[in-house]
Amino acid sequence: MANLLPLLTLISLLFLLPHHSLAFSPATPTGRRILVLVDDLAIRSTHALYFKSLTSRNYDLEFRLADDPKLALQRYGQYLYDGLILFCPTVERFGGAISKEAVLDFVDSGRDLVVAVDADASDLIREIATECGVDFDEDPAALVVDHASYAVSSTEGDHTLIASDDFIQSDVILGSKAIEAPVLFQGVGHSLNPANNLVLKVLSASSSAYSANPKFTLSNAPALTGSAISLVSVVQARNNARILISGSLKIFSDRFFRSGVQKAGSPTRFEKSGNEQFFTELSKWIFHERGHLKAVNVKHHKVGEVDEPSIYRITDDLEYSVEIYEWSGTSWEPYVADDVQIQFYMMSPYVLKTLSTDQKGLYYTSFKVPDVYGVFQFKVEYQRLGYTSLSLSKQIPVRPFRHNEYERFITTAYPYYGACFSMVS
Repeated sequence: MANLLPLLTLISLLFLLPHHSLAFSPATPTGRRILVLVDDLAIRSTHALYFKSLTSRNYDLEFRLADDPKLALQRYGQYLYDGLILFCPTVERFGGAISKEAVLDFVDSGRDLVVAVDADASDLIREIATECGVDFDEDPAALVVDHASYAVSSTEGDHTLIASDDFIQSDVILGSKAIEAPVLFQGVGHSLNPANNLVLKVLSASSSAYSANPKFTLSNAPALTGSAISLVSVVQARNNARILISGSLKIFSDRFFRSGVQKAGSPTRFEKSGNEQFFTELSKWIFHERGHLKAVNVKHHKVGEVDEPSIYRITDDLEYSVEIYEWSGTSWEPYVADDVQIQFYMMSPYVLKTLSTDQKGLYYTSFKVPDVYGVFQFKVEYQRLGYTSLSLSKQIPVRPFRHNEYERFITTAYPYYGACFSMVS
């Protein structure tokens, strides 16, 4: 029996290999596995439309209770999932091998995260959101209240059901089709950490909103007010991992997806809220179906040549090119922009040029090597709202002229030549 143990271990590893091979990679961001942690498995039914939008795009969702003792994000040093959805705002402690640190390590590995916070959210979920760059109201009972932009309903209520249409202006994040209907929101507001420039408000409250406990009369000025309140935020980390943070779990529900909506003060009533369109388009961005760039075929060479040299000489004329593509959800398409720049860099950029494009993904330029020798780098640092960042670097030495490469007669020295010959004669 002891002799069979190594064989059984090898067989189990072989079964796991195909499982890991489906993981996300920048080359082919498809076929992704997502772990969904919930407080109650009934969420599969109450939030079915949101999950259906993911499975219809070939995502493999695995639903588990957040306190399941067998939970694990990785096995044998390999991550089992490429995305994590936390629809478990009340969980005090994750089960198995998952913890706050494990979730943050998951993001640090370049994988994506969706977090839904609610009025009864635990400290654990709030701490994860805080680590991602947002700050929630310190009052755990506080909700976003808006007496001017609330959703009209048959019962007047406390105006915590908000109809918000203050979206981020970005086609790459929310799609090119405008979201006409307001989004229904009922939950907790948050602010962005000013020290974190990677977090963005995707859905904001109106200028008349504030965060407070609706059951009590205000005695002091609210800590969060106006458009500084974010209802839904996103983060794109420096490693291109993407995070969605929502102050409401109800905002994903079938009830909110199907509800009609009329914003207070507006005569227009929409038969269906903008929630489904909003989160369908946002999920495409979060899970890299949109706004994901890759750069290939980086080349440089002297003008008139095709081979890449191992060294350049000062004042050489050179050409640089790179191909950039964007993932469309099914295939790589040429990325077209007019703001991609190249630096020829040594301690500071000696050359900075905007690359031309053939509109088919190829970016190119030519320039003269500066009259300075040393170790230079070709650098492309491309960062644009909503897109994964590109950081390309190639090192190349630059040498001075050899002793036999200088011009035989230097034009500017002709007066001195003349003076010498006059002295000889």
